[in-house]
Amino acid sequence: MINFKQEELIQILLRKIREKFPEVSFISVTESCEDPDTLWINVTAPEDEDREIELREFGAEKVTDILLDYGYHMLLMPTQKETA
Repeated sequence: MINFKQEELIQILLRKIREKFPEVSFISVTESCEDPDTLWINVTAPEDEDREIELREFGAEKVTDILLDYGYHMLLMPTQKETA
């Protein structure tokens, strides 16, 4: 279950991602199957492989900041196709 602060941090993260990568769309937030305290932020991946690498690096920096500042473990999970 996502608490209010996590929801707020996810919205801020997505806003920053959309500013830098407008082609990326939010898909969903899920709990990790390996650790329910880890949230996976599922987004579409850019078509261009170099842009996807940039997205992964950018996302890693942002979720690390969230972990260090708030103690919430999140992972940005770009996927090639939007899932239903």
